[in-house]
Amino acid sequence: MKIEEFIIQIEDQFDDVERGKIKPQSIIKEAFEWNSINALIIIALIKTEYDVDIDADDLRKAKSIQDLYNVIMQRIP
Repeated sequence: MKIEEFIIQIEDQFDDVERGKIKPQSIIKEAFEWNSINALIIIALIKTEYDVDIDADDLRKAKSIQDLYNVIMQRIP
């Protein structure tokens, strides 16, 4: 998986995010409206698409989209 593909999947989850707005260096909590529901959407996306478990602590530690992508890549079986 390339980070560009991951970003497109995230953008597709949120109606208020236009395609191309999110970049690898984008701060997660600034890229789209950040709340607990959206955090659960991201967690479910990652579990469904990549079979990788992440939790709220992982999301807190990952500042950027690139950070989150790196966590996923480290955990892909």
